[in-house]
Amino acid sequence: MKLKWIILFMLLSTTISGFSKTRKTVFIIIDGVPADVIERLNLPAINEIASQGAYARAYTGGEIGEYSQTPTISAIGYTNLLTATWLNKHNVGGNSNLKPNYNYWTIFRIAKEQEREYKTAIYSSWTDNRTVLLGEGKKETGHLKIDYVCDGFDLDTLCFPQKDKELHIFDIDEHVSKQAAKGIRNDAPDLSWVYLWYTDDAGHIEGNGSFFDEYTKQADLQIERIWQAVQYREKHFDEEWMVVVTTDHGRTESGYGHGGQSERERTTWIATNQQVNKHFRKDGLSIIDIAPSICRFMGFEVPRDVLWEQDGIPFIGSIDISQMKTLPYDNNIILFWKCLNAKAQVNIYIAIDNQYKNGEKDNWIKIATVPAKQEQYNIKSEQIPASKFYKIVLQTENNHLNRWIYK
Repeated sequence: MKLKWIILFMLLSTTISGFSKTRKTVFIIIDGVPADVIERLNLPAINEIASQGAYARAYTGGEIGEYSQTPTISAIGYTNLLTATWLNKHNVGGNSNLKPNYNYWTIFRIAKEQEREYKTAIYSSWTDNRTVLLGEGKKETGHLKIDYVCDGFDLDTLCFPQKDKELHIFDIDEHVSKQAAKGIRNDAPDLSWVYLWYTDDAGHIEGNGSFFDEYTKQADLQIERIWQAVQYREKHFDEEWMVVVTTDHGRTESGYGHGGQSERERTTWIATNQQVNKHFRKDGLSIIDIAPSICRFMGFEVPRDVLWEQDGIPFIGSIDISQMKTLPYDNNIILFWKCLNAKAQVNIYIAIDNQYKNGEKDNWIKIATVPAKQEQYNIKSEQIPASKFYKIVLQTENNHLNRWIYK
């Protein structure tokens, strides 16, 4: 009898400890590597990470020809990821003269607004990633503070002097990846962003070919350092880590450029060590789904008004609906979605302006609650105030979708 109680106690202890692991996340952006290159090179580190979770193609660039269409440019891509929104919301339109709308919170601000203290880190070359895109220290971001900072090396010409083919940027990436691995191993920040730059330069300089392939392989070795540090933490500490590796955009057919809406420029990819849901396997997977997935993994509480502005949906855990579409019809608005949970109920909300972008609250009107399996709803003109602009949110227990309409 005593032996039975001992065994039961051990089982319970194991179960409880399994739920009590401290969760931490690191996401890695390697700049400008198309999905076809990742798949053709069969990269060991990315493959190993994905073997524990999943790999899939994704997209960037918003919806072609619609209000969310977004250039496939680097700083824009980072901000798509950080805010889970497209250009029409975050307002970062290029790599210079950046004027983010900080009302659309980054994943770092969400982390810092939690009741519990979360330590954050950035390992990067560009200082602007921290000071401008994240808005560290700015009133508009609630005086966001990053706890561990390793950046600005593009300005350090003493340690990283100019080299042919911009190879000093590769040297910076080597340093950044080593510092990231060291920081994760020793400091274990709760949320870390690692940015690796040189692959984009390699493409701009040489286009498709062996040179670009070689430095994509080198980026994979840099990722391997970080992955090994994560594995060390999980082995020696009571921690569970989410690792996400992605890119900010693809490239033109020649490999030299990017910024447009060609299929190769828009086609990106995501690799993660976490188990994924049905959405990850569908065509709608996007770079804007990363931040909501991190929020869910970390258990972050996201204020409703912030959450409803996120265009992405989590690719881990349960979701009920996806692929929202709208069709103005006379003075009505027909809504469409895909049902992933036949038992779910969809709450439909509408707002007739966009005060949120100015830092104010929108007046949301609840229209109806309908079964998710219905997969459509016709909002009649008499249900809503007349307006030339509408914001619509579909909310279920496990996720939300949103869309704008201009009439």
